[in-house]
Amino acid sequence: MKRLVSSLIALAAFGTLTLGTAHAEKWGVDGAHAYALFSIVHFGVAPNYGRFDTVGGSFDVEGGELKGVNIEIDAASVSTGVKKRDDHLRSPDFFNVKQFPKLTFKSTKVEKKGDGYSVTGDLTIHGVTKSITIDVAKTGMGKDPWGNERIGFASDFTIKRSDFGITFMADGLSDEVKLMLSAEGIKGK
Repeated sequence: MKRLVSSLIALAAFGTLTLGTAHAEKWGVDGAHAYALFSIVHFGVAPNYGRFDTVGGSFDVEGGELKGVNIEIDAASVSTGVKKRDDHLRSPDFFNVKQFPKLTFKSTKVEKKGDGYSVTGDLTIHGVTKSITIDVAKTGMGKDPWGNERIGFASDFTIKRSDFGITFMADGLSDEVKLMLSAEGIKGK
């Protein structure tokens, strides 16, 4: 009898977990309100900044809580405000956008952490995939003037570019690159 009760409790718990994830809804990233920025130190003197102009993907959200992240960035959309430098960043020396057109992050685990989340996932840059864990903040939630439900998330974290096979100009550019991501998702889009 004790085993039967334990088995029923385990099945009920499993059923609850399964139902919980089944209710997560897709919220499409609004590319007009999504930002992927980066900074890298040039010759040990000062940070230089850039961005990617094309960011997409989706969030899985349940009851206003983040359950999953899928971000896709167009590598060719890199922009620093200097055409010659942008063209060089697109070349095989850096992002090699012809061979590796996308940068992606796909979550494998999301845990509530205070007011935010600890998100573990696979980051792919330059054809190399590494598992990383980042802190993600929920920045807001509400309806826009057209009745769309929106939710926002942001994260700042640092990676080593050499971990992703980008080693060109190691004597002039820092190995550490700071990434800043912010995006709004629209429910059902």
